[in-house]
Amino acid sequence: MASVWKRLSCDGDVLNLGITLVCGQAFRWKKLNNEEWCGVLSGKVWTFKQSSDGIYYKVNSRLSEVESTTQNESILNDYFQLNIDLHHLYDHWSSRDDNFKQVAATISGFRLLRQDPVENLFSFICSSNNNIERISSMVEALCVKYGGIITEVNGVVYHDFPSIATLAEPQVEQELRELKFGYRAKFIHETAKILMKKSLCELPGVGAKVADCVCLMSLDKTDAIPVDTHVWQISCRDYNIPDLKKSKSLTNKAYKAIGDHFRQLFGKYAGWANSVLFSGDLKKFQDSKDLPSKSEKDDKRLKRKFNNPVAVTKTKKGRSK
Repeated sequence: MASVWKRLSCDGDVLNLGITLVCGQAFRWKKLNNEEWCGVLSGKVWTFKQSSDGIYYKVNSRLSEVESTTQNESILNDYFQLNIDLHHLYDHWSSRDDNFKQVAATISGFRLLRQDPVENLFSFICSSNNNIERISSMVEALCVKYGGIITEVNGVVYHDFPSIATLAEPQVEQELRELKFGYRAKFIHETAKILMKKSLCELPGVGAKVADCVCLMSLDKTDAIPVDTHVWQISCRDYNIPDLKKSKSLTNKAYKAIGDHFRQLFGKYAGWANSVLFSGDLKKFQDSKDLPSKSEKDDKRLKRKFNNPVAVTKTKKGRSK
């Protein structure tokens, strides 16, 4: 069912779509042009537009569904966590940390998304040793292969995220390997089979970083700090954390030290503050900084992606396990 543009009840300075939707926390949003993004949320296809007078949205859902403005606003308020006073948090974090104050000036309006935990979990299993462009392609492949059709918009068919039961079916691992998921195929299949019986870190392919991503982005654990090599590099470069001085790699001890440091520094919403630092350090959002990488080869690969964006994927380096 097609919809008309409606204005979201928030100002653009507290929600920057260009940063929030493509910073590596969600992987199903496609940039249509400089102002519009399209993607799937809560079984509906949404198009967002950021203009000078605010943020607008329209919804395309299954023909059998009757659109409810109140319900749609509730979904978006929850997804973008619009109940949280972003100005207050930015002011608080800036008063605690000069580095954050500097970074925040470049990416005002970044919001942490409150996502469906199942989609979030499987998306970050795909993130292992991966980048945002590739993760987005894999998540889209999951949805096209196993998710139900929602509707067609401008000639593009949109699918829902598949159910756990579907991903647990016997043939899934082999089919995902054929779709070039590699070792992640087994992780996805095995996780789907035992999801209801185990804690997060006991699931195949779920280490501390993936578990913290799910806790932060889907389970309201706002002080969870997902730490990958990128966050470790930021911590070593910009913060004086004693336990990192002798660390040459991201060990379990270093992981804990980084999380504890930011929780002590930023408080209850430390995970959100850390996400701002992560996003601010990415090359896509800061013209004055280079994106850290493990090798010159990675640098060249990333530059090609930044200079040649693909419509159905994102274009900056994602978090890896």
